[in-house]
Amino acid sequence: MKKIMAFILSSICILFLSACGQMKRVGTGQNTLIVGVDDSFVPMGFQSPAGKLSGFDIDLAKETGKVLHRKVVFQTIDWSMKETELRNGTIDLIWNGYTKTAERAQKVHFSQPYLRNQQVVVVKNSDHINSLQQLKNKAVGVQSSSTGYEDLMQQPRVLKNIIQNQTPFQYDNIQNGMMDLKAGRIQGFLIDRVFAEYYLKHDRQQDQFKILITPYRSESFAVGSRKNDLQTQKQINQALHYLKKSGQLKKLSYHWFGKDISQ
Repeated sequence: MKKIMAFILSSICILFLSACGQMKRVGTGQNTLIVGVDDSFVPMGFQSPAGKLSGFDIDLAKETGKVLHRKVVFQTIDWSMKETELRNGTIDLIWNGYTKTAERAQKVHFSQPYLRNQQVVVVKNSDHINSLQQLKNKAVGVQSSSTGYEDLMQQPRVLKNIIQNQTPFQYDNIQNGMMDLKAGRIQGFLIDRVFAEYYLKHDRQQDQFKILITPYRSESFAVGSRKNDLQTQKQINQALHYLKKSGQLKKLSYHWFGKDISQ
């Protein structure tokens, strides 16, 4: 009898735990949204000197949560694994300067675009580099698994074919690339314009650098979600539409960039 009761109790416990697990599943109509971020991407999502997660996308995600009455939780991830984290359910959204591309659209569902961007190359004034052609045989860096890396590899005539060994130095985050640029280990760093302008504006050595415009395609930032998560997809678009119409998106753009680059 005791064995039978123990079996029944264990079965009930298993069913209870399973139910709890289902209730805690996020991004499927429940109250919580887990947002995957690269916490080194200034000014989209980054750790402030006080250790607080800050940035344009952080603020926008929070405002979106308020509109939707859903709790937003930020999860730091390895940016090169972002689509895998989304697919595995570790996160519900990729939201951190995530560029909308046709290749990525095969893996995720994109929201409507909310911000304009393009790729630029940051160089040091002391290297006297004034054009992309002057980067011939020079060491150039780029962040791994970024849109900049994709552009570099997919359009080799623009830059890849002329740089040192026709191969870029890859960095796991933008800060490490900028450190190497400052130290002279690379002579150019291909990054997002939103980062370049913000970083140089707030860097005490900003007068030592300049930005070279590239002919790579213009870009749009959007929010990535799972393809089968139709409810969250719809809600994010509704919230972004509301924030744009209400002027809040424009307000955030001026706060972080000093101008309106919202879309």
